[in-house]
Amino acid sequence: MEPRQPDELSALCARGDAMWAHMRQEAEDALRLDPALAPLFIGELLNRHSLEEAVIHRVSGRLGASALDAAAIADAFLAALEGEPELGEAFRLDAAAYVERDPACRRLIEPLLYFKGYHAIQASRLAHALWRAGKRDFAFYIQSRTSDALAADIHPAARFGKGVFLDHATGFVVGETAVVEDEVSILHGVTLGGTGKVAGDRHPKVRRGVMIGADAKILGNIEIGACSRISAGSVVLHPVPPNSIVAGAPAKVVGVEPRALPARDMDQLLRGLAYDSFDYVI
Repeated sequence: MEPRQPDELSALCARGDAMWAHMRQEAEDALRLDPALAPLFIGELLNRHSLEEAVIHRVSGRLGASALDAAAIADAFLAALEGEPELGEAFRLDAAAYVERDPACRRLIEPLLYFKGYHAIQASRLAHALWRAGKRDFAFYIQSRTSDALAADIHPAARFGKGVFLDHATGFVVGETAVVEDEVSILHGVTLGGTGKVAGDRHPKVRRGVMIGADAKILGNIEIGACSRISAGSVVLHPVPPNSIVAGAPAKVVGVEPRALPARDMDQLLRGLAYDSFDYVI
């Protein structure tokens, strides 16, 4: 089966169960090619009644441990979904983001079954729902297990929009008051952190459509303007205007982002910028 194009994926998301039907067809095709993986395709996907159930089962299985098994985590996830049905839309839009933006992802089933970045974002959604419900110890437990199992350490109070693409997830660290809006792409090794022991609102606010390159560090209660691009390895300590390209340590604006949504294009090269854009002499 040919991979879906971004406009087709958006249509699938809008139709809801059409995406789930497409994922089931992908799983059936994969099962015919490799029957040895029947426990994976059947147990994790084909025996599930909805995309929501499949995501909950898969993520809970990855987080389950001796202190709290997968069934208890799945029960908490189901309760969160009942209270916040929009989580199902987030599951779908996040999955679509992987196929749209990651050339290594060719089917919708791949984030669900294999990609720990996708699993980490959904685990953070559960932790945040628990946090909002006042179940802070449970939320911290999910954060701890996500860190152990998926190498992403996301405070349960941090807020994520929909259509988030977290590539690889390894080394992703997010502080308590951070906000990541819709359609943001984040590579591995990124920190959305504070600058010290200052209390209160102290972490970054990443607006819609931003692309954050690998190993970038964004520190402090600063705003990263919509549709900006943070280059790999940057250390961002000051607010970034919308539609900007920033680079360096410390980072500064080195260009204007020409793309409407850099998070979707995933272009990480600094093309056409003058050499003196990188002159940090004050």
